[in-house]
Amino acid sequence: MKRFLRLSSLRRLSAVALLCLAAAGLALGGRAALAEKPAPAADYKVGDRLAPKGAAAGAFREISWDDLIPADWNPEKFFATLDLSDLQDNDPRALEAMNRIRAEWDKAPVVEKLAGSRVRIPGFIVPLESDGKTIKEFLLVPYFGACVHVPPPPANQLIHVIPDKPVPAAWNMAPVWVNGVMAISRVESDMGTAGYAMRGIKVEEYKEPLPR
Repeated sequence: MKRFLRLSSLRRLSAVALLCLAAAGLALGGRAALAEKPAPAADYKVGDRLAPKGAAAGAFREISWDDLIPADWNPEKFFATLDLSDLQDNDPRALEAMNRIRAEWDKAPVVEKLAGSRVRIPGFIVPLESDGKTIKEFLLVPYFGACVHVPPPPANQLIHVIPDKPVPAAWNMAPVWVNGVMAISRVESDMGTAGYAMRGIKVEEYKEPLPR
């Protein structure tokens, strides 16, 4: 588990701010979802992540969500500047803390060397542009429910994808593999701020590995 945010010291933070922190923790150290067969989105719970396949496909190099986080970025360092010990539920300072955290996540640093890389990565689709039949633009998120059921994760855990070929509208929050070319681009949307952009050369349904 990589750089998982410790929340035990934040128990008195208001529910809304704690939810934001919990979402960030899931993004940086969530659990992988395993199954014996392909699973529709309905089979996932909020926070579930996808298990890596463990092999590259064709000309695309498989990467994980941890690969999008700079090695020297320490999200816990930011919490050292917040005094949360005396916050009560509904304390206005909790909302202020949440806003500060959100601002910190939105400017989270990225791995610049990934620019131009041909990669494949598993994740869940959060539509940004759809005509009801197809999805023409979406955010790829690392765990189920991100940006929809819980607040957005840090910018370095969101990828803005424009697929070469629109994907079915039924893939809303569905698990997929995206194969494409990575770019470094800060993209703001109503669903969250992405630190990466990707030309989706091929978007395919996610097939989960069998348990070993």
